[in-house]
Amino acid sequence: GGTGLGKTHLLHCIGNEVLRKNPERRVRYETSDRFITEFISSIKQDKIHSFRQKYEKLDLLLLDDIQFFSNKEQTQEIFFHIFNALHEKQKHIVMSSDMVPQKIDGLPERIKSRLNWGLVVDIQAPALETKMAILQKKSESLGIALDTDTAELIASAGTSNVRELEGLLTRI
Repeated sequence: GGTGLGKTHLLHCIGNEVLRKNPERRVRYETSDRFITEFISSIKQDKIHSFRQKYEKLDLLLLDDIQFFSNKEQTQEIFFHIFNALHEKQKHIVMSSDMVPQKIDGLPERIKSRLNWGLVVDIQAPALETKMAILQKKSESLGIALDTDTAELIASAGTSNVRELEGLLTRI
């Protein structure tokens, strides 16, 4: 899904729910940028093995913005091995991206095919009614009374980015 549609929020919700139901599970949320930076550091410090182990011991890996692995061959290689190790142990990996795996340029087919093994969900921009519900929920959390007509007016402002929508409410 596109920017501001809740992909990161969804990853955090998944992780929190898994930990709520199974507190002993090893869950890690990681941005792709942080994964890449940490991987580069592990190369410099000659600690690639411990880097791999850190991820391969997880029960659930939540990886945000996988499209940033594009054209990063060494990162793709280590990710490929981590993915395979987790898959072999029947562990779970949940990833987000701003596009479906087939459309991510600079990713090898072997990674794209693995990304397509699971459930691929295209998160679309919310409809007017959903935007209104988001605004009303947000206004409640802020202690602001927001009537339906005002919510509809703000929701019809033309943005599909939920962050921008909440920003409109904040400014108003």
